[in-house]
Amino acid sequence: MIWKPNVTVAAVIERENRFLLVEEETSQGLRFNQPAGHWEARESLTAGTIRETLEESAYDFEPESLVGIYRWHAKESDTTYLRFAFCGSTTAHHPERTLDQGIIRTVWMTIDELRANQAFHRSPLVLRCCEDYLAGKRYPLDLLVHYE
Repeated sequence: MIWKPNVTVAAVIERENRFLLVEEETSQGLRFNQPAGHWEARESLTAGTIRETLEESAYDFEPESLVGIYRWHAKESDTTYLRFAFCGSTTAHHPERTLDQGIIRTVWMTIDELRANQAFHRSPLVLRCCEDYLAGKRYPLDLLVHYE
């Protein structure tokens, strides 16, 4: 059997000292996460992040830098995730757009609110990505090379 991690992409979006999160239904109940999801075949990592951000939050996203690459093993599902987290800005909001199934709402939280709500995060990566962003971790997008 060949082992493969689940590759995900996530958007770390900060505006006026608040981070954009989505509240979503999970098997553990309602949880907060960045706009994030599984990377799909034949799309670049940045294109996947743009797509997931629009689908989950109704915001257009422009990736500017890679914040980090994270490996996390979820014990309850025995699943390993490899997350590519990008930071950038929103360019438009489409409030009339229906959010992905399972997404309840979007919410903007300060870092202190994020820390206070850790028990309701989808994974420990939610806070870690925001803290890495605040610590100034930024890697150029040309670090990622996609061959067709």
